Amino acid sequence: MKVWLLLGLLLVHEALEDVTGQHPPKNKRPKEPGENRIKPTNKKVKPKIPRTKDRDSADDPAPKNQSIMVQMTERGRFQKPAATLSLAAGQTLELRCKGNKIGWSYPAYLDTFKDSRLSVKQHERYGQLTLVNSTAADTGEFSCWGQLCTGYICTKDETKTGSTYIFFPEKGELFVPSPSYFDVVYLSPDRQAVVPCRVTVLSAKVTLHREFPAKEIPANGTDILYDMKRGFVYLQPHSDHQGVVYCKAEAGGKSQISVKYQLLYAEVPSGPPSTTILASSNRVNSGDDVSVLCTVLGEPDVEVEFRWIYPGQK
Repeated sequence: MKVWLLLGLLLVHEALEDVTGQHPPKNKRPKEPGENRIKPTNKKVKPKIPRTKDRDSADDPAPKNQSIMVQMTERGRFQKPAATLSLAAGQTLELRCKGNKIGWSYPAYLDTFKDSRLSVKQHERYGQLTLVNSTAADTGEFSCWGQLCTGYICTKDETKTGSTYIFFPEKGELFVPSPSYFDVVYLSPDRQAVVPCRVTVLSAKVTLHREFPAKEIPANGTDILYDMKRGFVYLQPHSDHQGVVYCKAEAGGKSQISVKYQLLYAEVPSGPPSTTILASSNRVNSGDDVSVLCTVLGEPDVEVEFRWIYPGQK
């Protein structure tokens, strides 16, 4: 009886070991320290591709030119002006451009009359343009550039420039005032012609009209287009465009008519202007006065700039 009981207990013990998996594994060696912590895989590692920004910066041969112009605000702070600005008439404008030799360009109205409201100064590190008591007539482009000078000869540094087009809205003035009530625009088949109907309000709607026969002239962008910085541009002038025209502007529920423009078609062969120079005398005594007259003949709408060179010039 005791023998059978002992044999039964042994069989039960072996069955429990099979269920619980306590049998030691066969033919399995012990692990070495650090073995099989990371299992190797057969996955292919993709090469890292630089981001678009990194590739562009590496391929970009040179940085873009940055504007050298800043504008002083009413709070006495400086900021880079936008491509177009709108300042109320009467407001003071102050622009500065970084550089020890700065050239300026501004609306011809200010230059023609040598307006005392405009002041241009050159400081050690920057050029300064100040316009006080601004009016609608001052609407236009203000630009500056650095100059590269060798002796008395200076050239424009194209890498150091700045510009902004400024509107000066003024009550009762939708158009930039004109010095005359009637102007002549010459049409030539080999170049664009401009009817200078510029407005003082950026949002103004401008249309072009013929006086006789009375009708609106469409600006379709193909033959004629409107540029707020220039006016109505005739891209391909021809003889049918001749006549008297005017512009009409509408803004804020108000409308205004511009001055009239006489369009004249002149098919003149293009060529350089001819010049003649004549002195009042070829020989004078020391202390006497002498006058020199330079005459330029050419097409009427060609701008001419006179530059004099003479002995003893500073």
